[in-house]
Amino acid sequence: MAGKAAVPGRGRRPKPTEKKLLAGNPGKRALNHEAPTFTSVAGVSCPDWLAEDELASTMWDMLIAELCGAQVLCLTDIHNLEAFCAAYSRWRQAEREIAMHGLVVAGATGGPIKNPACTVVNESLRQMTTFGSLLGLDPSSRSRLIGGGKKKGEANPFNEF
Repeated sequence: MAGKAAVPGRGRRPKPTEKKLLAGNPGKRALNHEAPTFTSVAGVSCPDWLAEDELASTMWDMLIAELCGAQVLCLTDIHNLEAFCAAYSRWRQAEREIAMHGLVVAGATGGPIKNPACTVVNESLRQMTTFGSLLGLDPSSRSRLIGGGKKKGEANPFNEF
């Protein structure tokens, strides 16, 4: 099947060039020196459309401090952070709805149906998992991040060899 374009989302994601360099390029394969680098962000205020939502803006304030402090947030990641915070707010609102009305509610004909907020909860959690992983908000994806893993002044003792 040579010549066919790779289908996005299939197979293992390629390891970033920076990570290969940090590991000493153990596979000895050619490195992509044309990989783009993006501007890291020191601090960004919450967007106006998100600031109107108290839950989302509170999550924004907490995460922006952590991500910028760890120097892992780039300008190109802002949309992922916005999406994560919006999904977080929807999740919390849907959970409140379920707590108030229960898992089962009366349908249009009066019979019991699953509370539609249950679907919102599931979709929001799925979105939070996706965007959170891209931002390094879970332990496994955090270990794959490059920018904040090494502390300043921490040297590799094997560089001398």
